[in-house]
Amino acid sequence: MRISWFAALSAAFAACGTGTEVARGPQVVTDRIGDTTVVRTLSGSVWGGDATLVPEMSIGEVDGPDEYLFGRIGSIAVDSDHNVYVFDQQAREVRIFDARGGYLRTLGGPGQGPGELQQPEAMALLPDRRVVVRDPGNARLQVYGPDEASLEQWPYIAAFYSNRPLWTDDQGKTYVAARDMSASTGFGRELLAIFDPDGTPRDTIAPPHGDFGAETVTGERDGARATYGVPFTPRAIWAVHPSGHFVSGISSGYAIDLDLPDGVLRIERVYEPARVFPREADHARARTERGIGMTVPGWTWDGPSIPDTKPPFMGLLPGRDGRIWVRVSTESREVENEDHDPDSPSSTPLVWRSPLRFDVFEADGTYLGAVNPPEDFSSNPFPVFDGDDVWAVSRDDLGIQRVVRYRITLESDP
Repeated sequence: MRISWFAALSAAFAACGTGTEVARGPQVVTDRIGDTTVVRTLSGSVWGGDATLVPEMSIGEVDGPDEYLFGRIGSIAVDSDHNVYVFDQQAREVRIFDARGGYLRTLGGPGQGPGELQQPEAMALLPDRRVVVRDPGNARLQVYGPDEASLEQWPYIAAFYSNRPLWTDDQGKTYVAARDMSASTGFGRELLAIFDPDGTPRDTIAPPHGDFGAETVTGERDGARATYGVPFTPRAIWAVHPSGHFVSGISSGYAIDLDLPDGVLRIERVYEPARVFPREADHARARTERGIGMTVPGWTWDGPSIPDTKPPFMGLLPGRDGRIWVRVSTESREVENEDHDPDSPSSTPLVWRSPLRFDVFEADGTYLGAVNPPEDFSSNPFPVFDGDDVWAVSRDDLGIQRVVRYRITLESDP
């Protein structure tokens, strides 16, 4: 099941004619419309059933040496030898571990000097194993080379802070979330600043669907104003693929585009919408009212209705191997809030939780199947996907963070 994204895409285009073709195996319809190749899965999958993730290795301790104690993991990365890079946002450092979880060394540390980090947000790995950390506190990208004496600082205008990941591609370019602060509304238009492998600013581009306006509700009174998104409504979702192109979609339907130099590969799939239960909608509306009410006291919901189904997908996560992991919406269940604070008006005794589920596609649009991760698996920060291996942050009942390497395993396997 391991293929290169380039070979997969080449095979996809070679298999596509000018009309409609039906592939063997899973029911797939392939069509060519202008410069767009559409691969639509009607039913079935390559795996023939759901898969889960089985833990094989873990890094992190409740009590032990400092290098194994994590404060707040902001990013993880993995190189071709399966060495693991863990960016601890609280400690303001990057720790490197070998494939078995053994500690190797630490990069960075708090400060404003060479190699130090002031308010770091995210970390990524370049193909030559240089480590890049986005540090708007020092208005730069801090770059660490393979040896401890190799340091680079790439200045950039840090006009805002972002929870976006830091992306790199197979050609060694780095993609930094930015904003056009000259825009007349809100916090400006979101942009991506692109840096060449030597740190030279290459370009600044707008991500796809930047003109899509997600549905919002606004409270305004006596000069105070607050705007929130309407829960469970579609939005524009995008990420940077390792090929250096965008993978994106508007979540009003199951259609995901992978941009290519000479066209677009569109991945579609027939799906069953996840329901929004009435009590769940009431809970989401009350949470929105509380949020706007903090800025506009006394505000009550007067916006559009909350949908009774969820968008088909909530996130796009490209893998190192070019696969595309789609975080799909799932039906929620009401559970007890273990962190409920009776003295806090924003805390409720019951909350709604949705189990994680991913659809996995090869880079040519082939639907491999669905993955149901274990309950302690976290999709934030972004996991690392590479073939049948997955590295992600897990959180136990005490909130202790670990980095775990999982193996994709069919749930039907003994």
